[in-house]
Amino acid sequence: MAKKSRKRDPDPDRRTPPHPLAEIFGYPFDNHSELAARHRGKRLCPFNNKVPNCTKDKANNPLGTCTIFDGNDLVITCPIRFRQNWIIADDAADFFFPKNSQWTSLTEVRLKDKDGGSAGNIDIVLVSYDDRGHVVDFGALEVQAVYISGNVRRPFEHFMESPKANARMDWRSEINYPNPDYLSSSRKRLAPQLLYKGGIINAWRKKSAVAINAAFFRTLPKLKRASKDKAEIAWLIYDLVYDSSSSTYQLTRTETVYTSFDAALSTITKSEPGDVSDFVAILQGKLDEKLEENNPPDAPTLDQIVGGHQE
Repeated sequence: MAKKSRKRDPDPDRRTPPHPLAEIFGYPFDNHSELAARHRGKRLCPFNNKVPNCTKDKANNPLGTCTIFDGNDLVITCPIRFRQNWIIADDAADFFFPKNSQWTSLTEVRLKDKDGGSAGNIDIVLVSYDDRGHVVDFGALEVQAVYISGNVRRPFEHFMESPKANARMDWRSEINYPNPDYLSSSRKRLAPQLLYKGGIINAWRKKSAVAINAAFFRTLPKLKRASKDKAEIAWLIYDLVYDSSSSTYQLTRTETVYTSFDAALSTITKSEPGDVSDFVAILQGKLDEKLEENNPPDAPTLDQIVGGHQE
């Protein structure tokens, strides 16, 4: 059996490099096999994208960075990366449907609100059906990748100039070194999706699942857990495990956390307050500036100026 390890540190030749790029067009930065070279040369996606090519950021010049390093963590920054072998669909179906159900997956399904307005697209809808092909049940599967702060295109393009020569490039001194932005990922993507799309699914009394990177999930507030049979959301938590036989990372579910909908939404959307005195100090500073603008110091009169010279 191939030896698998999430961390690359034990082997000095495979230590975490001083640059952010973990996977490029589906292959580790130091995988220079013919298959890896082909994917880089043709800008291909090996993770079941809607087309054979990578389409991240720009279709004609895709940003083929699937995963970045954050210390010893591997952080998935492209939602398509979660489609490897479609294990996320298998794991979600196990939560949505009884065993031995017939089901299939549909991607990018438009969701409308009561007034017919768009509530956005659901990443993946799993549908169970009977022998006549009629819908029996369904559940919504959302995929949560991580936003990046800083500039990841510059190191990506530098790497692509010569993947072998630049595999060990040192990018640490560069401006805008890319890092995962977990806060923006939860506030700008995860929370709105739970609020709008998840709210409609929950109102229909249907189940939802969220596929999320382990490193990202650890940054979320602690969620109140429920039993599987009473849960409304299943948090499917994945990590990338290195497979030495193929020199690739394999998407692996490490845990499933079951929660109710309302408890999860309340926990994730509720902000932790800071010290109110800090906010009052900001208000005081802005108030002082405004009062000074509206009431500038009185200009000295001519008598005062003359009087001042006479003294």
